[in-house]
Amino acid sequence: MRTHWPGSLTGAGGGGPPHIVSSIGYDRITHGAPWPRLRSPPPGLADPRYTARVNTPPTDQPSAGALPAAMRAARFHAPRDVRVERVPVPAPGPGEVLLRVLVATTCGTDLKAYRRGHPLLLGPPPAPFGHEYAGEVAAVGRGVTQWALGQRVVGANSAPCGACSYCARGQESLCERLALWNGAYAEYALVPAPIVARNLYPLPPDLAAASAALCEPLACALHAVDDAGVREGDTVAILGSGPLGLLLLASARRAGARVVLCGRRPERLDLARRWGAAVVLDTATTGEGDVQARAIRDQTPGGRGADVVIEAVGRPEVWATAVAASRPGGTVDLFGGCAHGTTVTIDTHALHYEARTLKGTFHHTPRHFAAALAAIADGTIPAGELITGAIALDDLVSAFARLERGEGIKYVVRP
Repeated sequence: MRTHWPGSLTGAGGGGPPHIVSSIGYDRITHGAPWPRLRSPPPGLADPRYTARVNTPPTDQPSAGALPAAMRAARFHAPRDVRVERVPVPAPGPGEVLLRVLVATTCGTDLKAYRRGHPLLLGPPPAPFGHEYAGEVAAVGRGVTQWALGQRVVGANSAPCGACSYCARGQESLCERLALWNGAYAEYALVPAPIVARNLYPLPPDLAAASAALCEPLACALHAVDDAGVREGDTVAILGSGPLGLLLLASARRAGARVVLCGRRPERLDLARRWGAAVVLDTATTGEGDVQARAIRDQTPGGRGADVVIEAVGRPEVWATAVAASRPGGTVDLFGGCAHGTTVTIDTHALHYEARTLKGTFHHTPRHFAAALAAIADGTIPAGELITGAIALDDLVSAFARLERGEGIKYVVRP
């Protein structure tokens, strides 16, 4: 599956949903304009309905030695049906870069998608899967001169166009032509030209690839803290102790805030304390809903509530708790994405008469991705401490099962 790439990105317009792009260099024959140099997949490869670009680069398209004809890649077929299959190794087109994936990392959004699908992240099945990655350049497409073969890089899973009305307003995560990339859970990954041009970065020599792969979630957290207007001295309440909740904690501390974090599971709460949370509330003992909001307010000056509350769970009842935990005049950032079609009821008195600000933050921007890489590289945010262990690609579904049981925080996938 591949939508509107290569060539110009034809966006949905009007702030429509992002397109979905795969890293696998093949396409349903009925989608989009035909590509040059197409052929049927080699015998034995998954899904003969797809065609593949020849994986032998043209003479002006360098590669790091001969590339294999096929690779192993995880593909999403349906909720709770992810399979590691043999697919063609794609050849990079103009402006594109083919990476040998060094590591990918599991993500809470991927876990949600595994459980129930995802209306924005995944395309029609079977869909490439995974979006946090670091790799080394294996081949480059025509016109790519800034990347050397064998160079280690980390990339985002999207790139804004820089030309639409949203980009002009600095709201790049709402870009009308934003395309969400997937395909990190594979031996090779094809990085589209817009990401190569705007959102691909070299790794410092001493930075571990596993830590670098965490730039994407950290960029989302930095974006949320920035978007919520967190300032030095603010009391910030973070609801949720998953990987993003912990990265939000680190990002808010980086901005000089005092943080109250609410969540579950001792391993995660212990890390929150090590990362500087002033107060850690275990919702397994304090409870949720109104009692949780009250417990948060009790930890704020005068019991008024937090200056900023960031919801990082993605459940409508926790959205309501976030509002109740904030102070009059405060800001609530609804960061955690709820299931498609979800609605939530909010007390209008708390919004109108107490002048609260409610907002959502989605995704990241190139500026925040670059800041995330710098913070990980200089040790300001020790994101690598989120990693519980490493697994093989074939064990991806087992890793999701462990995360569902509350075992670990994030896993490194080594293809």
